[in-house]
Amino acid sequence: MYFDSMSRRGFVQKAVAALVSAGYPLWYAKETVAAQEAKKQEAPNGPVMGAIGIGSPSSRGRAIYGDARRNKATFVAACDVESNHLANAVAMMKKDGSADVKGFKDFRELLDRKDIEAVTIATPDHWHALVAIEALKKGKDVYCEKPLTLTVEEALAVMKAAEKSGRTFQTGSQQRSAKQFRLACELVRNGRIGKIKQVEARIGGNPVSGAIAKAEAPKTLDWDMWLGPTPMVDYLFEARGERKDNKGNAKKIDFTNCHYEFRWFYNYSGGKMTDWGAHHIDIAQWGLGMDGSGPIAVEAKGAEPYKGNNGYNCHPNFKVTYTYANGAKLLVSDSTLPDTIGDKDGNGILFVGENNQWIFVNRGKITASDPKLLEEPLKPDAMRLEVSNDHMGNFFECRKNGKKPICNASIGGGSVIVCQIGAIALRTGKSLKWDPKAYTFDNSEANAMLSNPMRKPWKLEV
Repeated sequence: MYFDSMSRRGFVQKAVAALVSAGYPLWYAKETVAAQEAKKQEAPNGPVMGAIGIGSPSSRGRAIYGDARRNKATFVAACDVESNHLANAVAMMKKDGSADVKGFKDFRELLDRKDIEAVTIATPDHWHALVAIEALKKGKDVYCEKPLTLTVEEALAVMKAAEKSGRTFQTGSQQRSAKQFRLACELVRNGRIGKIKQVEARIGGNPVSGAIAKAEAPKTLDWDMWLGPTPMVDYLFEARGERKDNKGNAKKIDFTNCHYEFRWFYNYSGGKMTDWGAHHIDIAQWGLGMDGSGPIAVEAKGAEPYKGNNGYNCHPNFKVTYTYANGAKLLVSDSTLPDTIGDKDGNGILFVGENNQWIFVNRGKITASDPKLLEEPLKPDAMRLEVSNDHMGNFFECRKNGKKPICNASIGGGSVIVCQIGAIALRTGKSLKWDPKAYTFDNSEANAMLSNPMRKPWKLEV
């Protein structure tokens, strides 16, 4: 017993030291490790699951599959419209010990299985809402990758469906479960840098392509099903083209309107505004205490995008400015703004308060205008945010205890709506007023972009 006690003490000390060396203040490192130890227990067996949109070995679908497996989930089915990806995934699941694994091209067939309790969704963005709503209707718990939806209308529909179903729903905005982001938001919300004047979210620019050649879709890809509710268009592909990033640097890359590159077409995604915005704008909302609400105005400027139908059409460079009712500004840009104060890291969230005090946070990094802003512990009666150190684990835990996950459908939906109205401001080039309760603009052109018509037979029905 004495040996076990000493071993445990040594483990705790090493865990604290590791967090301190990573830049966390000592008080926060001790608090975090203590909470983890108090909660630590043998994880219960996870649910029987299906993976919808499993993708290639380097995809997010595979990543969240691994997260679920580490939390003891059992996978009995996979779904993908690319037959090579599907066959590889089924073989992987069988190798991992799952029995009687089935592969499906149509997600509805997977959802018809009564033994499946929960699903992961990692399809392209334009499929998220339809798949998630159908899964909820079938009584499945849902872990859906960010950005939650393609449009505002879809976000509201998923939020409604999740509430109506009573099922557990987690949006895959995993930064909500990362220690440094929670610390930054707790400090900001407890007034550590005074009243927040401005938040800057740096999310990177969109690539440019020019016209991409039409090509025959691979025989392994069901192109019609991949497009789903979006308009029927030609498959585009050029091997190893040269693409310039937002700084003008060229790199060799395949150009296509499918697989990873779909992100740069407004038909299927919102570019970096929803890709990285779903991460960093979400943290800005958290730090501002705006979950369940949002800005009241938005304006944007961006570099001219490609205007054709056969090339990336998301704005390469941009600056989007949101204004909140309390006067705070959220500036979202492709990179560090010219008038930025504080940390010059090109990606992350910068909170600026009174007297130019600031806190900057990014993955693996948190800094401040004065180190003492981080070093001083929060008071015992300080406002504290929900703790989740494992995003998938939080989803599984909430399935057991009936609580809402840290990034449930309402939070994930609310954050992606902020992303989407910024993208709409970019596309219209207009200064827009926004009603965060009615979810409408003061402009008819912008309101028309809150939803997309769906190609038959697909319908958005809750």
